[in-house]
Amino acid sequence: MAAKRDYYEVLGVTKTSSPDEIKNQYRKLALKFHPDRNQSADAGEHFKEISEAYAVLSDSEKKQTYDQHGHAGVDGRYSSEDIFQGAGGGFNDIFESIFGRRGSGFTQQQRGSDILYQTTITLEDVLHGKKMEINLQKQIKCDNCRGSGCKPGTNKKTCRTCNGQGEVRQTRNMGFASFVTAATCTTCRGQGSMIQTPCDNCKGQGRVKGTKKVDFQIPPGIDSGDYIVSNEGNEIPDGINGDLVIRVKVQPHSLFNRDGKDIFYDQDISMIDAALGCEISIPTLQGNEKIKVEAGSQPNTIIKLKGKGVSHINSRGTGDQYVRMIVNIPKKLSKHQRNLLDEFQKTSD
Repeated sequence: MAAKRDYYEVLGVTKTSSPDEIKNQYRKLALKFHPDRNQSADAGEHFKEISEAYAVLSDSEKKQTYDQHGHAGVDGRYSSEDIFQGAGGGFNDIFESIFGRRGSGFTQQQRGSDILYQTTITLEDVLHGKKMEINLQKQIKCDNCRGSGCKPGTNKKTCRTCNGQGEVRQTRNMGFASFVTAATCTTCRGQGSMIQTPCDNCKGQGRVKGTKKVDFQIPPGIDSGDYIVSNEGNEIPDGINGDLVIRVKVQPHSLFNRDGKDIFYDQDISMIDAALGCEISIPTLQGNEKIKVEAGSQPNTIIKLKGKGVSHINSRGTGDQYVRMIVNIPKKLSKHQRNLLDEFQKTSD
């Protein structure tokens, strides 16, 4: 009898992998080796191997025993039935996500399509966030039939082929568990029932084109990109609504540049102010702020205004504003100004 392979090797994970990483890796392998999808002769054995590895590594107690003692510790402590006991819920979640939910009264759920909405916001909106209200053209539930697709006063008829299940099912014993696989019923197209007399308004679709007012909040700290408002896409009766995809573009600002949470601003000052020092008022997103320019400040000197930046949607705290001093050198001088600078140059030697 061949020795068992290391469970971590079987799944392609490490001891430091998180539970979600282990689950996601098992999901990929189950999709690859499940006998209903993979017709190779050794697919079933591979599937049992990865399932046993997942059953152990997804259970914190069994994983700790395995990490300390290897296969000897697990095999000596747990029977084959014990290894899979308690892991059934995890397997069910994974197989439902891969193959769809199985069970009595199953009707295949459809999903409405997503809707893309594009908008632009200002840097001030990034600071404060913005509440938006839009009138969205979309597929909505038919009011006449309340989404059933049937003419008022009539009902759907249960499909005789699948007896209302929406699928034709087969049970397969995989040794440690039984898995139910199914094919969509071709008679009712997975709905479990059929419309006998369609609604005159929606022609049996259960939905029509309409307008819906949608409110959503653009949060502070947002970047240009796509953001999701769940269930506000096209509606579908007895199914799952699509999502509203908000494509946000942050407009360039006339004064400021943004890098993550930080704001950058260039301030022009004269060479006299740079030499002698001064106090000036600087614009920020929160209003004007007075700062002191130290005497002898050099070109490109940076002054930081703490907390005058913006927040960022993926991190905590508020950024800073960085003010860069742009020292202006006059291109033309009067005779008097030139004499003064000549005198200054002689006295500074």
